[in-house]
Amino acid sequence: MGKARIAITLDEDLVSRIDRLVRDRTYPNRSQAIEHALQEKLQRLDRGRLARESAKLDPKCERAIAEEGLSEDVSEWPEY
Repeated sequence: MGKARIAITLDEDLVSRIDRLVRDRTYPNRSQAIEHALQEKLQRLDRGRLARESAKLDPKCERAIAEEGLSEDVSEWPEY
């Protein structure tokens, strides 16, 4: 995937912290440090969205759907 060049404005203290990571060779440059931080944040947001969407599910309805078409006796299955 290609990359796009953007301009952002950051708090000076945040820039200092990013520069420290670059100086300590944690990241080769500011761009990669910021890109990595954004990737991690977006992944956390995606996981949070999955948790919120899962919380909307009705356990009884989901169980009924899961048990449709079972050839074995449902009573043998453990309670959820």
